[in-house]
Amino acid sequence: MPERPRIEKTKPVAVDVEPVLSFLHCRTPVDWLEHAARDTQELLQDHATLELKAAQQAQKLIWKYGRRGRGESGAEFRGDLVQKLSRLAREELRHFEKVVALLAERGQSLRPVSPARYAAKLHAHARSDEPGALVDALLIGAIIEARSCERFYSLAPLLESADPKLARFYGSLLRAEARHFEDYLALARRAAGAEISSRVDTLLRCDANLIGAPDAPLRFHSGVPGTVG
Repeated sequence: MPERPRIEKTKPVAVDVEPVLSFLHCRTPVDWLEHAARDTQELLQDHATLELKAAQQAQKLIWKYGRRGRGESGAEFRGDLVQKLSRLAREELRHFEKVVALLAERGQSLRPVSPARYAAKLHAHARSDEPGALVDALLIGAIIEARSCERFYSLAPLLESADPKLARFYGSLLRAEARHFEDYLALARRAAGAEISSRVDTLLRCDANLIGAPDAPLRFHSGVPGTVG
């Protein structure tokens, strides 16, 4: 039987998250953080699902663009995309295993949860023509990773007293999340071959609107607690 991922000795890692915080247009509202800290079981269920989806999305991009190189046809770009996103997918799957192990320790098994609006709304802004479709897929990946990193960073201090193990675990994820953000953003810039600041701004405004809007139920990327209008 495969050994269950060990998480009991996980310690926070000192990581400079300033590039992530500077990239995003806003921080997570306190109302969401306080709500999430009170309902970590629901949060962990969604967290596990998101780690699995992140690995699947990276593999999808490898399959679609790693062989044909849409957006930038050079072999070097394709090779870098495959290398960076395959590493990302492996890390996301390891994170998934660790979250599932945390759930098991707390008497829970993995169960389906309804998705937040967040990712679907971001992808609804993506262009369909190439290379815009590739650029936007990579930018949305960068934004999702940045938001995840910011939420781990913001939640960990609130959990230190009530749930120190989860606080340490979230702190341990910061380095990988920050690197995933940087890798996605660097690939997007190369795929575009041109200035993309206006496109980044458009998608970041969407992120900020979703994070600040009333939302239900609690999900890792949901907005402030409330009812969706």
